[in-house]
Amino acid sequence: MKNMTRVLLLALVMVLGFYSCKNQEETKADDSAIEIDRELVVSMEDTGIKIQPTMYGIFFEDINFAADGGLYAEMIKNRSFEFTLPKTGWVEPNSDRHSYNNESGFLSVIKYSEEGTNHNFARVEVKNDEGYVLINEGFRGMGVNEGAQYDFSVDAAKRSGDIQKIKLQVIDSLDNVLGETVVSPDSDSWKTYESTFKVSKTEMKARVKITFEGEGEIDLDMISLFPQDTWKGRKKGLRKDLVQLLDDMNPGFLRFPGGCIVEGRTLARRYQWKKTVGDIEDREILVNRWNTEFAHRPTPDYYQSFGLGFFEYFQLSEDMGAEPLPILGCGIACQFNTGELVPMDELDPYVQDALDLIEFANGDTDTPWGQVRADMGHPEPFNMKYIGIGNEQWGPAYIERYKVFEEAIKSKYPEIIIVSGSGPFPEGDYFEYGWEQLKQMNAEIVDEHYYKPPKWFRENADRYDSYDRNGPKVFAGEYAAQTVAIASPDNKNNWESALSEAAFMTGLERNAEVVHLTSYAPLMAHADGWQWTPDMIWFNNLESFGTPNYQVQKMYSTNPGTDLLRITENGDKIIGEGGLYASAVKDNNTNELIIKVVNTSDAVQNLSILVEGDSTQENVEVLTMAMDDLQAENSFEDPLKISPNGSSATMERNILGVTIPAQAFSIYKVKI
Repeated sequence: MKNMTRVLLLALVMVLGFYSCKNQEETKADDSAIEIDRELVVSMEDTGIKIQPTMYGIFFEDINFAADGGLYAEMIKNRSFEFTLPKTGWVEPNSDRHSYNNESGFLSVIKYSEEGTNHNFARVEVKNDEGYVLINEGFRGMGVNEGAQYDFSVDAAKRSGDIQKIKLQVIDSLDNVLGETVVSPDSDSWKTYESTFKVSKTEMKARVKITFEGEGEIDLDMISLFPQDTWKGRKKGLRKDLVQLLDDMNPGFLRFPGGCIVEGRTLARRYQWKKTVGDIEDREILVNRWNTEFAHRPTPDYYQSFGLGFFEYFQLSEDMGAEPLPILGCGIACQFNTGELVPMDELDPYVQDALDLIEFANGDTDTPWGQVRADMGHPEPFNMKYIGIGNEQWGPAYIERYKVFEEAIKSKYPEIIIVSGSGPFPEGDYFEYGWEQLKQMNAEIVDEHYYKPPKWFRENADRYDSYDRNGPKVFAGEYAAQTVAIASPDNKNNWESALSEAAFMTGLERNAEVVHLTSYAPLMAHADGWQWTPDMIWFNNLESFGTPNYQVQKMYSTNPGTDLLRITENGDKIIGEGGLYASAVKDNNTNELIIKVVNTSDAVQNLSILVEGDSTQENVEVLTMAMDDLQAENSFEDPLKISPNGSSATMERNILGVTIPAQAFSIYKVKI
């Protein structure tokens, strides 16, 4: 009986102990949900520090099919038969290369020139017009919309026989015709034929089918299909929804054309801006340097048609009210690839390209390159203020070449601001050497890149606090939180990455005296044709959406302010204590105080924000992005899952009392 009593007592103790532990766990869980009270102070005293109009901008690179197949609205892939394998993208379903094809016909590629322009055209021999078919697959298909109008054009020359008509049909995967049109070739000389038609049904992955009426030989080139509804209605222009996402950001600058794409894997395959201007049909295509860069995403059909060339980049910058910021190669191929060097005594043509670009952008129409711009439809100068020399080169070879560019540019165009680079990493010997040399040279702006884990961004909000205020200014030219590892195909555009970037950006803004330009990278990715993740905007052939990272960038870029203010807690900067980050600016154009607060903790934080030195109005506009799930992402199905929600608050006696949710980014706008 005593033993039984002892057993029962032990059992009771264990039960009580279990409940005691459980209560402790519940208490801990409750503790994590406890609301934290914070008292912040914004001083309206003039700091003398301006937020540059270029503070928040856009970095564009033709990676992930961002240009051809993306921003550039052309729907025909390899429209001029210029790829290394010149029939890439084209299929002849009823033809056999090892047959005379008497019941159909055959397309041969004719090479008629070497370098500097369009090289090839197609010669189609139609032996049986009821049997011959030519199909183009588009860029992972073609997106067409019900009721939309499309422009078809083709350069053609009748060679022999009597082909009366060229018929173009848009078809779906079952060969159903969604829209069609016909042109009638009538000359044995090259002539452009154009037609417009409407599509009857929306299709994500349509194709183009071309057939002929009559038999004989006909030469074809520049086979092209564009939607009529392009950005600003420009014929053969840009994809409207993608540009709209960019324009909605109110960017301060547009950096183009890259990125590593500027340098080329080899010097022979570098980006040469002069080959991207003038008549579109004369622009010499180039294999894209991301074509075979990654084994996990080989894209042998990735080329640059340069329909989106330097003129179009300048025009787009102008459309958006953004400063154009072109980046040019400096005579070094990508150092992650070959690292080929132009000998110093052969550098002059590269330097001349930079001088000629300034003339193209800003020169009068009585200058050679100013006249080229005028002939393209823009006699007024683009008023370019910035030029970048080199992308992310490093070492003595870069500094040696950069000095030559700088001397030549400043001698002829002293007003042009030159952007230099500190290499591909935000620390290490490349970085330290680059900064040491550029600082000695009194460089104007140094481009820094960082692709780091989300934690790095949260821990480096004070990165620029210690930078020399009298040294070169900083262009944070490429940055993005990598959820797995740099260049990993498994990186995600999740809320943790975006929230961490938002925290880091309070430090960019707080150091506006040093940081003059910032941009996320890469900008865009085709859902079926990407090479690199993460990316700010995702699109397919019909749709597009901004990631949480895009929404964060947009919140900053549409609320930049004009003057930096001081915001503190207990006299200290707010750079991560308790997971809280903050910056504040004044907008003299709208008479607003704009406070940006990021809460990376899992606790709700009650903020009492005192505004000192100026009176404020009562009404406060609030924008908040918040999400409990740090792994959450936006998608085509739910494009605004993580996006700003508007609300309001009230100032009482110059004190703003608000609650910022856990894992949230909020902006508070107060009239002053």
